[in-house]
Amino acid sequence: MDVTSLILLGLAALGIISSNSTITIAMLALLLIRVTGFQQAFPWLEKYGLTIGVIILTIGVMSPVASGKMSPQFIGESFLNWKSLIAIGVGMLVAYLGGRGVSLMGSNPSVVAGLLIGTVLGVALFRGVPVGPLIAAGILSLLIGKS
Repeated sequence: MDVTSLILLGLAALGIISSNSTITIAMLALLLIRVTGFQQAFPWLEKYGLTIGVIILTIGVMSPVASGKMSPQFIGESFLNWKSLIAIGVGMLVAYLGGRGVSLMGSNPSVVAGLLIGTVLGVALFRGVPVGPLIAAGILSLLIGKS
């Protein structure tokens, strides 16, 4: 077994130990692609995986609107509540940071490994959610002055 497969297996084990099925499933799926010789999928996943993930995440977040559980009136009232207004501002900030993160990850690939490992560890150890690499890269871009 090669070192990369061992790393994926170790991260899957970390997902199991921390009871984080997201990390476990993701690492085992990547390991399965690797050991079945379907490596031609990796360039496609690298190119489109993030976009597909964001689409699925957006579908999940917007489902209450689409299903009617969140009425237009309820959405409109969010502009009248101070907590909702803060949430709108935070959402805008996070979207901005995510955009900066995408740019940084594209222009500075040397930071990608650290961001990914940090995100996986954060998910596994602190019960986080694996949307962190983009936001982390956005924060990093602010800290190091890159856009």
